[in-house]
Amino acid sequence: MDTVQGMKAFAAVAAHSSFTEGARQVGISTKLASKYVGQLEDRLNAQLFNRTTRSVTLTDTGRAYYERCLPLLEQFDELEGLVQQRQTELAGRIRITAPTGFGSAELIHLLKPFQTKHPKVSIELHLSDHHVPMVEEGYDLAIRFGVLKDSNLVARKLMDMRIVCCVSPDYLAEFGAPKDPAALASHNCLLQTTGNTSDHWTFKGPDGAYSVPMSGNFRANSPRAVAHMAADGLGIGRIPLYTAQPFLDAGQLRLIFEAQEAESVGLYAAYPQNRHLTARIRALIDFLAAQLRET
Repeated sequence: MDTVQGMKAFAAVAAHSSFTEGARQVGISTKLASKYVGQLEDRLNAQLFNRTTRSVTLTDTGRAYYERCLPLLEQFDELEGLVQQRQTELAGRIRITAPTGFGSAELIHLLKPFQTKHPKVSIELHLSDHHVPMVEEGYDLAIRFGVLKDSNLVARKLMDMRIVCCVSPDYLAEFGAPKDPAALASHNCLLQTTGNTSDHWTFKGPDGAYSVPMSGNFRANSPRAVAHMAADGLGIGRIPLYTAQPFLDAGQLRLIFEAQEAESVGLYAAYPQNRHLTARIRALIDFLAAQLRET
């Protein structure tokens, strides 16, 4: 057994208190993870975990080893990055977490040319509309919208995304177009519940920004769900432009009040502040920023 490989398996199992989840994080089988940890314990002549049929917990020795193990693994990763910087070809794995809608619709199209250019870089993409703890879950990079609340993360802004009002031609034909944003209060508005102001939409007026109270018979925590319902003619939605774009291109949605748009949301690439960025991760962040600037 390679000692570093054993340490990586041990650290992943310890972070998740699970051989199954730890093995998944490092990309090996549960059986192999158990074997590596067992060999590490034999080599150290110490028990690192208390194992039962229901739980896996660190012993006192295991906890002390874990605390010293993490900085060493980061240094090994940094060494690999330094070597890669001197090579013409990037290699290794990047674990990314991203929002479901943006990740499945936009990010995958950006990742394809990057991997075509760097075929030895493997990417593991986890899509979730909840912010997962990066360090605990072992992610290298998080793609996130909005203000980052985790002070332990370093963020690089990739772009500002417009927040747009959209409606289907069928809805307009049946109910007419609102003459101004204030008139939205009398229309069926489709609300996205992930924002802090889902019941009030902000617009730009001659005297500055103002908000309009909204109500409607459909709410969802996914902007894509709002886009689909708007395209089906249920009501008027307000969503990020990337979500609306496929429906706009297909003629299923139209933008309204573009001149009054007052808000945008930042898209960021975030990573733990105490982690050295390897060459492959830095290259990916630079690539995403360049591609999104062009877009």
